[in-house]
Amino acid sequence: MHSPHRYLLVGLVVAIGVGTANAQAFKVGFGKRDITPPKPMPMWGYGDRHALLSTGVRDPLHAKAVVIDVGADKLAIVGLDLGRSPMTEMMARIRATVKEKAGVNYVLMSGSHTHHGPVLELSDEDGKGKGVFDDGVAYIESLEGLLVDAIVEAAGNVQDARMGWGQADVNMNRNRHTKVEPKPTDPELTVFRFDDAGGKPIALVVNYSAHPTMLPGEDLRFSAEYPGQMMAAVEKEFDANCVFMQGAAGDMSPNRTPETDTIETFGKALAGHVMEIAKGIETAVPEKPSIQGKDDLFEGTPRIDFKLPFIQNLFKQAFFPELATRSLDEFGDGKIRPQLTTVLLNGNLALIGGSGEFFCNHSNRLKERIRIKTVFFGYCNGHHMYFPTVEGAAEGGYGADATVSWVPLGMGERMMDQAIVHIYTMLGNYKLPTGL
Repeated sequence: MHSPHRYLLVGLVVAIGVGTANAQAFKVGFGKRDITPPKPMPMWGYGDRHALLSTGVRDPLHAKAVVIDVGADKLAIVGLDLGRSPMTEMMARIRATVKEKAGVNYVLMSGSHTHHGPVLELSDEDGKGKGVFDDGVAYIESLEGLLVDAIVEAAGNVQDARMGWGQADVNMNRNRHTKVEPKPTDPELTVFRFDDAGGKPIALVVNYSAHPTMLPGEDLRFSAEYPGQMMAAVEKEFDANCVFMQGAAGDMSPNRTPETDTIETFGKALAGHVMEIAKGIETAVPEKPSIQGKDDLFEGTPRIDFKLPFIQNLFKQAFFPELATRSLDEFGDGKIRPQLTTVLLNGNLALIGGSGEFFCNHSNRLKERIRIKTVFFGYCNGHHMYFPTVEGAAEGGYGADATVSWVPLGMGERMMDQAIVHIYTMLGNYKLPTGL
């Protein structure tokens, strides 16, 4: 059993308020698609698999979308049972399509980072998958439509809704990178609950930070890993949909114990915390429903020169040629361009998404510096590998060295600073002197 004081924050953070007759309508909808590859294809996550094909399905993969509708503005929060979110070109097309088809003008789409999902870095071009991995190419081409369909379905299902949130510190992750004590972690587990007008749950959105790497790399079956097990348990308990949004998990691994050493037992244990938090949340109609957002494209010179032939050959050997060649498309002009998405919901909730594997102290410091409830979604709207903190990069090691951390030093800090400026600007805290 969990001691009651660990969940006292639930009551403190549900300061949503009750809507008035003149308030903008607040609506929420849900959509879902099965995105399990129908045929064998290369798997994402472990380089030493190289081009080995999948051998089956351990459990299915899904895309789940929650759309929040506030009049002219709509926000899609999308969780994927994939290692990453789509590549830059596909992500841009998805966002343009859902804006045209459903009026969704803000998107936060995150991969859970399961290492038992399909490779997304293939295309129907010579040397990039064509003629070698045609089943994989066909899957990736179909994936775009499935993700669009999930969002459009959610936008079409919106209904009058209530919301609230709760959080608790949960000791289920550990720092896998640093040797410095005390090792930083982000133990915060946040649950958002969206109910219909009568108080029945429509969906729960769960945010936590830990690499889904519990299954061995030798297992070549597709799996949603521990997040899938957690979501299934929560959905059974609440008879409602559950969406997982990975956090700043660049240096976070599951904190396994003998009792939680499988994806089933770990997922069930995490689900127990989620359910306890969710049951304590009081939902209400937001007093002043609103969505404000900002998308930023950063640019920098990668720490490693991908234009050098020997560097390209190293990556082709480390993974496999088609994946490496396709991945390098994003750095063809010698620049790396990570994505930042900043959303202020209802004037009291900050949602920040970054396109890569951010170290946990990026999220911790973000939450300290933004004085309203803040959550960070990693692997969001693209994937630009690891974002170590400056001190993490100085320490070195996997996740911090230039071999897998390609962004310029300090890029993560720059992005977090920009998100903080955006949120305070949206809140109206930066005012010009009068009389100017």
